[in-house]
Amino acid sequence: MKRNFILSLTILTLVGLPGLIPMNLAAQDPWVKKTDMPTPRAGHSTAVVNGKIYVIGGAGNAFVSAVEEYDPATDTWTQRANIPTPRVWFSTSAVNGKIYAIGGCCDIMSKVEEYDPATDTWTKKADMPTARLGLSTSAVNGKIYAIGGGLGGPGPSVSTVEEYDPVTDTWTKRTDMPTPEEGVSTSAVNGRIYAIGGTDGTSIVPTVEEYDPATDKWTKKADMPTPRIYLYTSVVNGKIYAIGGYDGTRNAPTVEEYDPVTDTWTKKADMPTGRAEFSTSAVNGYIYAIGGSPTFYNTPPFPAAVSSVEKYDALLAPRRPPQAVEPKGKLATLWGRLKVTN
Repeated sequence: MKRNFILSLTILTLVGLPGLIPMNLAAQDPWVKKTDMPTPRAGHSTAVVNGKIYVIGGAGNAFVSAVEEYDPATDTWTQRANIPTPRVWFSTSAVNGKIYAIGGCCDIMSKVEEYDPATDTWTKKADMPTARLGLSTSAVNGKIYAIGGGLGGPGPSVSTVEEYDPVTDTWTKRTDMPTPEEGVSTSAVNGRIYAIGGTDGTSIVPTVEEYDPATDKWTKKADMPTPRIYLYTSVVNGKIYAIGGYDGTRNAPTVEEYDPVTDTWTKKADMPTGRAEFSTSAVNGYIYAIGGSPTFYNTPPFPAAVSSVEKYDALLAPRRPPQAVEPKGKLATLWGRLKVTN
């Protein structure tokens, strides 16, 4: 034991601390509690403009029209202008500094409203052609793609994909996704959109499908390990993090990382509070999980809605198995002896 300790200390001194930093970080929790959102809510949506997160709509004991701005740099909240049409199970995307709230429950499933954070004002825009809730939107090259969803109440999910152009305020029909999905989450990486999870109307699915707006084509990808509905996804360093959602038995704390380059999934550290019908946004390499409900509800209101905000550091160990930088040259033999004797 003493001999091994001396060998370890020798290598630490000669190789330097940077090689062992991942080992030290392995014990750290990548999740950190942040200041609660002022208004508890679930079924809301979030979007990022200029490094600030805007939380829009949703429901608690009643429908919520409040819009609240979160500044990750100061961990503070600011009240903003209410959304004209309160809604749940809708989606938002930001293009050119403006946020577009699209679809949702219950009598406004085709409505689109634009929010300008610079002027703190809302503007009515052209309705989405296919009215729906539980859809997801992602922006690529200045266009917003509204994907999947449901028609409300018991019934099949839809596979509809429609493209919105904020410049012309017009909608264009695009190729349907292969699997109809409500409660799906989408994220864009390198100009392609990944639709993950949801329900096909009969069961919760692990499906992952890649959409290329340039070719208007869909490609099947590796299934998510844990099927979930009303999960949320965010992107850090080209990887997609699928967080939370209802897995059929509970609102799960599950976090799984998808690498579009290798088409593989990796299990990550669970979030502290298992929930669904929340929302996530990424700012400066951190993912913020905001609001939601620990209990799954099929219809609003959501009396168990929470105001929790938790920050996830996707780059902090245990992002991958801890590894030390192995030395080369004369130190290689000593390093090899240490690994064997340990």
